[in-house]
Amino acid sequence: MDLFNKKSYLGVDLGTSAIKMVEVQNRGGRAVLITYGYVEQSTDIVRASSVEMEDKIVAIIKTIYHKSHMVSKRVIAALPSFSVFSSIISLPRMNKKDLAQAIQWEAKKFVPLPIDKMTLDWKIVPARFELKNKLEQLEPPALKKEKIAQEDSNQKNNSSAEGDDKKTISFVKLFKKNKKKDAAELNKKKGDSLKVLLTAAPKKIVERYIRIFKAADLNLLSLETEAFALERSLLAGDPAPVMIIDIGAVSSDVTIIDNSIPILTRSIDVGGSAITKSVMTSLNVDLSRAEQFKRDIGFSALGPSDLPEIIKNTLNPIINEVKYSLDIYLSQSKHNMSLEKIILTGGSAWLPELVSYLSKLLDVKVIIGDPWDKIVYPLELKPVLSELGPRFAVAVGLAMREI
Repeated sequence: MDLFNKKSYLGVDLGTSAIKMVEVQNRGGRAVLITYGYVEQSTDIVRASSVEMEDKIVAIIKTIYHKSHMVSKRVIAALPSFSVFSSIISLPRMNKKDLAQAIQWEAKKFVPLPIDKMTLDWKIVPARFELKNKLEQLEPPALKKEKIAQEDSNQKNNSSAEGDDKKTISFVKLFKKNKKKDAAELNKKKGDSLKVLLTAAPKKIVERYIRIFKAADLNLLSLETEAFALERSLLAGDPAPVMIIDIGAVSSDVTIIDNSIPILTRSIDVGGSAITKSVMTSLNVDLSRAEQFKRDIGFSALGPSDLPEIIKNTLNPIINEVKYSLDIYLSQSKHNMSLEKIILTGGSAWLPELVSYLSKLLDVKVIIGDPWDKIVYPLELKPVLSELGPRFAVAVGLAMREI
């Protein structure tokens, strides 16, 4: 049984280089931290889809669960941004039944795989979002083609039964719906167009998640996108337009969130590992020394004089995507709104002087996100949780979904 007979939930972030798990409990509508745990290992379930990788992830989940003394079996997990396709589409106003059919038809125009190979979900958004569909997709075209080719190859070798597909769709909830808001948008005057945020994920990837959590003896309540988990843990419903830069180990995501909706997300195959490797190669030091240089010095003037330049060059693809996303948003936002701030998260968010560097470069307020801000926890844990915060932003947001 859960503590005090109240429901608790597990947020599980299957990252490319670590698995993070957080258990929170709903006490009077407030999220209370029960426990947390993580293991750092290469666990890229999307790019490495072997049975051996699935078994490895299951074993790690079980280890974290037992060593962290977790209690709940109820899991919310997230699909990585680079594996999901998204677009804001415009449709004439219609009743809900017709809308579902229209969305299925519209999805064929942009989803790169056959619709019957994808899991679809959608959310009605305020009409102020005017960004072009082609700019809403969650990953660069080159990266997308690579993954599509991989998925097509896997599809030929390991096709699933139609019955399994139906089970997959039944509980995959990429969005948490708000029926009142949806009804309000549907009931507006017919002359207005309807804006819908449409998201699609390959069923093969979804099925992997199902198998993993079933094998770990956990109940997967829902899957969603990382962007919504980050909005929940870092913004907590703040309607102001904000950019979140999530710098992971292998890849990074740049997301613009407006009125609690992730309206634009870009994925880049550059992360903390690339920075470490660049430092290692350029300064001719071993991996551990390069990691130490990166974490201790970063953009500061201390240490080797060329270190900041090495890191800047490695981060350039991320910076370019940030500038590109800003240009898109500022030029096409219906009300010419500007960003309130940029929030850094992910394992490399603590890179020394990165906040100052980005703030000066982009002329926008930049902060490091605190996913524990809306969580109740013992004060003695604050130093540890503060240091771990950026790494746990997705896991915390997932655990908070049902609270």
